[in-house]
Amino acid sequence: MSRTPRFYARRRLSTLAALTGLIASVALLNGPAASAALPTPVSGATARSYLAALTVAPEDRTGYSRDLFPHWITVSGTCNTRETVLKRDGSNVVTDSSCYATSGSWYSPYDGATWYAASDLDIDHLVPLAEAWDSGADSWTTSRRQSFANDLTRPQLIAVTDDVNQAKGDKDPAEWMPSRSAYHCTYVRAWVQVKYYYGLSVDSAEKSALQSRLANCA
Repeated sequence: MSRTPRFYARRRLSTLAALTGLIASVALLNGPAASAALPTPVSGATARSYLAALTVAPEDRTGYSRDLFPHWITVSGTCNTRETVLKRDGSNVVTDSSCYATSGSWYSPYDGATWYAASDLDIDHLVPLAEAWDSGADSWTTSRRQSFANDLTRPQLIAVTDDVNQAKGDKDPAEWMPSRSAYHCTYVRAWVQVKYYYGLSVDSAEKSALQSRLANCA
């Protein structure tokens, strides 16, 4: 029995569909595709040594305003800091001419959720702006506060589920931690690294919580 070109075309399409389904099944089993994330924080041992060196002092919110930390600033071309983090932390991110993310997927390590719209994500300042102000940033220049609020070099900015970020607010690790316990060591190592780099203080409850969380972190 002779077979027409149409028969072979249909068979190729059927094979392609089967392969596509298999790939999708593997993705479901393995979880979200690997994506970039915030810069890897220092080790647990280094974080513990940094924490021991931090000044312990009460917090002071006097005079705080979010506007005193200019963000988001232009990083490259039409891309600002928020858009840069979205591209860094997402998988298969597509942007338009204004650098707005039109498609992609993002895995939020705080709560384990995966999102497919940039509007579902906030860029979290791991050490919140208000927390920085309370801990010494009130004496900084505006330029230094801008650098802190847009820092892509230290583990300070990360794309996470928007309502999780809003629930965190300006809380420190004595008051709030990500719901995913698997991320706790990364979180506190990053927190201490940022505070140490910027010369920020910790309050006594914050230091105690950080010591407890870091005790078993590699």
